[in-house]
Amino acid sequence: MSKRTLVTGGAGFIGSHLCERLLDDGHEVLCVDNFFTGTRANIAHLLANPSFEVMRHDVCFPLYVEVDEIYNLACPASPVHYQHDPVQTTKTSVHGAINMLGLAKRLRAKILQASTSEVYGDPAVHPQTEDYAGNVNINGPRACYDEGKRCAETLFFDYHRQHNLSIKVARIFNTYGPRMHPNDGRVVSNFVVQALKGEPITVFGEGNQTRSFCYVSDLVEALVALMNTANEVTGPINLGNPHEITIKQLAEHVVALTNSGSKIDWHPLPQDDPTRRCPDISLAKSKLGWQPTVQLEDGLKETVAYFRDLV
Repeated sequence: MSKRTLVTGGAGFIGSHLCERLLDDGHEVLCVDNFFTGTRANIAHLLANPSFEVMRHDVCFPLYVEVDEIYNLACPASPVHYQHDPVQTTKTSVHGAINMLGLAKRLRAKILQASTSEVYGDPAVHPQTEDYAGNVNINGPRACYDEGKRCAETLFFDYHRQHNLSIKVARIFNTYGPRMHPNDGRVVSNFVVQALKGEPITVFGEGNQTRSFCYVSDLVEALVALMNTANEVTGPINLGNPHEITIKQLAEHVVALTNSGSKIDWHPLPQDDPTRRCPDISLAKSKLGWQPTVQLEDGLKETVAYFRDLV
């Protein structure tokens, strides 16, 4: 008998790829999204599948459905979007977690929380391990997202301890690929769109800050693997690519891949922008048998092809 699986934020960048993968695995999928950052275009190709259903709903309000497992991905994930309405961002993380945990408790369903590397803030430990408590400015412009996700993790573990709920917590590091929002302000989409349009490439600071980029298919593979682990594996588990590059190197790479004439346009570093960000994925390797397989150049080619059609 196929599982009925709820994906909140299912019309978003990662969510749409996850819905696609779950359908391929034989699940019945209920995609819930309020379409603040998700788009119907991301899931248009799935609508004809009789095992796929879409519901417009905001997770800040309770949801009454019958499902076997829940992936909670609902929340704007780029600074441009989560800083647009910071109060609503915190509500989405916190009230959304409470409502989805309440649903999981009622159904005795397994539930996965899409947490984030932002819980580490501007890390003083490198690479970041799951036992690192982080260095987050609780009053800064990014705090609505950072602290919202930290609170959501707290709620997940309290529900696990208090109600014996089966939980999974994934800390997702920078992810990229087709269906990224072209105006989400994330570094890969920014650089690719600017390069394709021949516009200056916006780089903050001196471009020496580092990130590690995981292709979306690799990440989805990890999320499914985590959900399918035994109940005693709760996480949090870092999911990302440990290959670290500077932002300046990424900009040069994108310009070369797109054959663009774009020049770099330097801007001051935003407040609380992390200087280094790279996951230690030892736990994912040992608990999930997972590590990313898509090379940055291959993933960027797919991403460029997607945005070339879009732009």
